[in-house]
Amino acid sequence: MSATLSAARAGQFKVGGDFTINRFGFGAMRLTGKSIWGDPQDLAAARATLARLPELGINFIDTADSYGPFVSEDLIREVLHPYDHILVATKGGLTRPGPEIWRPLGRPEYLRQCVMMSLRRLRLNRIDLWQLHRIDPAVPRDEQFSVIAAMRKEGLIRHVGLCDVGVDDIEAARKYFPVATVQNRFNLVNRSSEDVLTYCERHSIGFIPWAPLAAGALAHPGSALLQTATELKATPSQVALAWLLKRSKIMLPVAGTANPEHLVENVAAANLELSDAAFAALDIQGRNAL
Repeated sequence: MSATLSAARAGQFKVGGDFTINRFGFGAMRLTGKSIWGDPQDLAAARATLARLPELGINFIDTADSYGPFVSEDLIREVLHPYDHILVATKGGLTRPGPEIWRPLGRPEYLRQCVMMSLRRLRLNRIDLWQLHRIDPAVPRDEQFSVIAAMRKEGLIRHVGLCDVGVDDIEAARKYFPVATVQNRFNLVNRSSEDVLTYCERHSIGFIPWAPLAAGALAHPGSALLQTATELKATPSQVALAWLLKRSKIMLPVAGTANPEHLVENVAAANLELSDAAFAALDIQGRNAL
């Protein structure tokens, strides 16, 4: 592992073909209170975490209007505006009536409201990557895609991403706008989006895996994960992130935290070098756990 930690060690990716980011990013969901509701328990630590992102080479932040709600976006603006060379991606399309409640709402007027309010909270004239947090099954998806396309044409959105979608959804959306990123669940023990990842690789669409660290059950004595972690003097979580980075050149993991020390630990994953043999052993262990 390199003595100088930097997200740049993970390599780069061009979102939408024109915005270069380091592939190891930051997930801003944890900058909130319990159940992703309200202010974080330690507000000073959350601010300190954000302040460290530039020095650690993180120039890709993934947030959403529903985180808090609104808390994550407000903190990002407070600490990092005007976002010098940082891509702040946000999401809309979910409502939060209370803790633990996430409800899709894809009516065109609401999606427009999401974009306008995120622009205000982040203090931007244009969102460089806006992602539809969920396709609302109660609203025809073409209506949702149509208003997103209109906002992109108006210059409110630069690039568009989709979350929790299948290949059919992506192809339907691409009739309205280029799809720059897809954010689906993916980790060592969850490969349900393998077909989506393959599609994204074919079309140079960035793939943002959510829940990237769901590998705790694999870290048992004698396991490939624990053995690799021991050999690299790393944690199992760092190895799980390094596996994602090696899995695909379009993979954009966004590990989240509200603790600056934990942030440094996460970024160290970008500096790990997995051998092909270790990668294969981890891949097999993960598939056997499915």
